[in-house]
Amino acid sequence: MTKPDILMPYRLLPIAEEELAKRFTVHKLHEAEDRQALLAEVGPKVRGVALGFGPFNQALLDQLPNLEIVAGFGVGYDHINVPACLAAKVMVTHTPDVLNEEVADTAIGLMIMAIRELGQAEQWVRDGHWAAKKPYPTTAATLRGRTLGIFGLGRIGKAIAKRAEAFGLDVHYHGRTKQNGVTYPYHATLTGLAEACDTLMVVAPGGPSTHHAVNAGVLEALGPDGVVINVGRGSVIDEAALIKALEDGTIYGAGLDVFEDEPNVPEALLALPKVTVLPHVGSASQATRNAMAMLVANNIRSWFETGAAITPVPEMGA
Repeated sequence: MTKPDILMPYRLLPIAEEELAKRFTVHKLHEAEDRQALLAEVGPKVRGVALGFGPFNQALLDQLPNLEIVAGFGVGYDHINVPACLAAKVMVTHTPDVLNEEVADTAIGLMIMAIRELGQAEQWVRDGHWAAKKPYPTTAATLRGRTLGIFGLGRIGKAIAKRAEAFGLDVHYHGRTKQNGVTYPYHATLTGLAEACDTLMVVAPGGPSTHHAVNAGVLEALGPDGVVINVGRGSVIDEAALIKALEDGTIYGAGLDVFEDEPNVPEALLALPKVTVLPHVGSASQATRNAMAMLVANNIRSWFETGAAITPVPEMGA
């Protein structure tokens, strides 16, 4: 029986590439010397896309007239043109759940790093200041007595909340609606959440509805003891407003794993002393990334074996 043709626009982890190669004819667009020539040759035959890291836009969709499924890598999927896929009756999937615990661990670690300036303290040792009999300055901020406001209390947000409770933090949240069965205080607006807390954890997905949701007004409401942590999407925070709030002392500090223009981080952010930055590593353990990659492969396999995807994005109505 002929294997279905699959397009791989970007590199995937070996564990997923090997799995896909067993069951499909895989065309690796990222290895092609002439991408357009390959698309012209195989585009009409391609029925699935194993996306990996990178965007899927209307231009690529137009070259795949018989496409049935786009399997995205990551819980966020704002890099995929979902409305275009919906219009073309193309299934879109993502990789939720398998990364919840890893990202939650990173979020809590980043929060502690930012509040206690642990990254800066480590650099102090590496630069020889401690050996020169200069102890690192005591931190003005502490985790004790803080209230954590979570923007986006989904799967990952709930895992973060559970960990935060273990650290003795009060937890509040904001989202599109108040959730049944959730006992944390709910705030109908993001500004209201910021007013009620001094630590804002951003776990919200990207997209037009959340673009620059954390703006100057929200940061002002957070206050001078406020710390912003972002493990969601860089586009959710207005970086220019964040830089100004940090420079002016409107808020205390920030811990950021994601940025508006990755991998480019504004020099103004890097120059600020109370900013901790990570290179988008929230889910980046080998075990978790392997699980995510396998879910990409399994979504495609399930689609062609059963006619149903395992983890469709919510817009698919499943």
